[in-house]
Amino acid sequence: MNLHRTLRPFAAAAMLALAAHAPAAFAATTAASPGPQVAWLMAANDTDVDRAFAQGRAENKPVLLYWGAVWCPPCNQLKATLFNRQDFIERSKHFVPVYVDGDGVGAQKLGSRFQVRGYPTMLLFNPQGQEITRLPGEVDAPQALKVLQLGMAGGRPVKAVLAAAMAGKPVTASEWRMLAYYSWDTDQGQLVSEADRPGLLVQLSAKCPATEKESATRLLLKALAGSDEGKGVSPDAALRQRVLDLLADPQATRAHMDVLVNSPREIALLLAPVAATERARWLTTYDAALQGLQRDVSLSRADRVTALLGRVELARLDQPKKAVHPKIPPTLQQQVREQAARDDREISNGYERQAVITTVAYLQGRAGLWKDSDALLQANLTKSHAPYYLMADLGENARLQGRKAEAITWYAKAYARSEGPATRLQWGANYLAALVELAPQDEKPIEQAASQMLKDAAGQQAAFVQRSNRSLQKLGAKLAEWNGKGQHQAVIERLRAQLAPVCAQLQVGDAQRSSCEGLIKS
Repeated sequence: MNLHRTLRPFAAAAMLALAAHAPAAFAATTAASPGPQVAWLMAANDTDVDRAFAQGRAENKPVLLYWGAVWCPPCNQLKATLFNRQDFIERSKHFVPVYVDGDGVGAQKLGSRFQVRGYPTMLLFNPQGQEITRLPGEVDAPQALKVLQLGMAGGRPVKAVLAAAMAGKPVTASEWRMLAYYSWDTDQGQLVSEADRPGLLVQLSAKCPATEKESATRLLLKALAGSDEGKGVSPDAALRQRVLDLLADPQATRAHMDVLVNSPREIALLLAPVAATERARWLTTYDAALQGLQRDVSLSRADRVTALLGRVELARLDQPKKAVHPKIPPTLQQQVREQAARDDREISNGYERQAVITTVAYLQGRAGLWKDSDALLQANLTKSHAPYYLMADLGENARLQGRKAEAITWYAKAYARSEGPATRLQWGANYLAALVELAPQDEKPIEQAASQMLKDAAGQQAAFVQRSNRSLQKLGAKLAEWNGKGQHQAVIERLRAQLAPVCAQLQVGDAQRSSCEGLIKS
């Protein structure tokens, strides 16, 4: 499943005044449980989480903390494929399961405490409260369970394992596997900075003993996937052949399915030779591997869809990345149509629908099937428990095709329907960003949108923390860009006056107050 495409770059805008749309009421206690058969502890603040850690110490159980959001497609995928499995339900009796909904009252402060940003993030702590590892949400459910079991086995925290591995000290097979399957994408600098991560993973792969081939291969693939077209990795003929051999091995491609389906463009751009004949052979081998995963019924629908998306990305490889009307083989386009129709017809689980249909609609757009994508999203608005996510995608579809008025209408609906304090600020920031891009001449809608965001922020306890703060800082940056020559200064001054009492309520010396006071610059 494509865990890190949780929201496309733009996701909301509008000409419509939003003053009439009050933020939807939301409380952590009413947030949907990730799985009713698991005894999740709903945590909305430090007290709730500390209570869970106390329970873990008292019962000598690890603590699994899951950070998610109601609208997030990959979070819904976890609900549809992992949290509802009987083996996960049984295993949950041996740890303390804690759910932090990102829209809970104190959730963003908890995000700062545990250094989590993206949805979903899963953290495993030992009974003493030390973080053992971050679980990968992108692997399929059986693999995730194996990694969970590794973390629960009572070994060293992953930070200590990493230090030992880099120092050449003894590391067990299970510990190498824990490093290989650590959620590097949600690390947030706990073990290594994002910039240094590819290089570190290459070093770890090289240090893996010959007996740990799978762990070594996975570490290398993760380095390639995050290499930014070569950063941290120096491709050579031997490396190209190693990956080519892996792609030709169905068992190996299945074992590393998640990396291969989620990062085909990154891997191919780095490794596929420039020479036309060799490049074609390399891409054909990669495409064949993805076809095998696309047909693998042991994978979830979301994983099979992402394998098909990977094939489309390979077909687009030598075209502009943002091409709106790419040249895609008709047979591949037809497979996209068939996949979309089949998934829309067969999916009955609401969580799975939120995860799969949004990915299918994105796939259709990448294949140049924009009318199909729009039709699928519109048909699923009434079937989604978070339709504002689909509305944002409809807005993005229209924006990419240059239909500005239509894009603005959908972005307006998306922001107006969004629910939850952090979510409203996120949708609001994207709404304003799109307005500034698509209709910068329209002062009134932009002022109304910014004013509504400030009203949303005024009613929150932690508006200037973590994700919420990033959303508000985006608001400030976009307003500064819009008023670059001082041509909208009167609007800026009115918004500053509206913001002043919000900042005044925050404690002097608090980081939140500093963020607030620097938000809208004169």
